[in-house]
Amino acid sequence: MMQVRTEVSAGGVVFRMRDDGAFDVTLIRTHEGRWQLPKGWVEDGESKEDTARREVREETGVEATVIGHVGEIEYWYNSTYDPEPARVHKFVHFYLLQYFSGSTDDHDHEVLEARWVDIEDAVRMLAFKDERRIMSLAAEALSKAAADA
Repeated sequence: MMQVRTEVSAGGVVFRMRDDGAFDVTLIRTHEGRWQLPKGWVEDGESKEDTARREVREETGVEATVIGHVGEIEYWYNSTYDPEPARVHKFVHFYLLQYFSGSTDDHDHEVLEARWVDIEDAVRMLAFKDERRIMSLAAEALSKAAADA
């Protein structure tokens, strides 16, 4: 019988406003060649918000401030990383973060590339449907905030 476990991760949609009022966001390209949002496991004693900031810094090279929770993704997958196979129930919490410093050139070895892209392009580039939904929610929140300003 296959072991079952739960994993919790957190990540973020990092944005910056351009001079024309539109938004750019950071995406990462993994070693599998997929465009994704930065995310990773919540470490012991770490809040989900702290995980999102840490993973953004490690995987994109930029520093950002958490603005709020965007949404959550839940899925199942079969893990082959452990000595014994496991069925994993995964929860990923995504936060909206505002860029304040750093360069996407400073990403770590876990990703092939980090880059700024127009938020509308990001929705199309993301490899996974659930991450496209998260990006769309972030785009809606940013549009609403800009309209209310």
